[in-house]
Amino acid sequence: MTRIRLGEIAHARSGDKGGGANIGVIAYTHTGYIVIRERLTAARVAAFFARLDPGTVERYDLPNLGALNFVLPRVLAGGGSRSLRIDAQGKALGQALLEIPIEVDDALLPKCRRRANENAGGTDHD
Repeated sequence: MTRIRLGEIAHARSGDKGGGANIGVIAYTHTGYIVIRERLTAARVAAFFARLDPGTVERYDLPNLGALNFVLPRVLAGGGSRSLRIDAQGKALGQALLEIPIEVDDALLPKCRRRANENAGGTDHD
């Protein structure tokens, strides 16, 4: 097993939903999706953002997109018009989540990473 940062095998988008936020994590490959589906649980995301009091984190699997969507209902402390946080709209939460460390089987790691000749968008479904 090798410990890597999530951003090596996925990218993310995030944004506000009132006082909460959602974070979409999109794997670069189908194998990467299998790994993040197994390793990136709602509990793990809640623990990663615990200092921001995210509330009860929910995860939605989007297998056809090779993605997971996390809803953090309280993470923005009231949202853009009420919160004193630097990122009151949650735009940076996805980027922050890409720093979470995950364990990947050494044999799977090459199949999880984006190939050098691929562009940054979309997923490669092996």
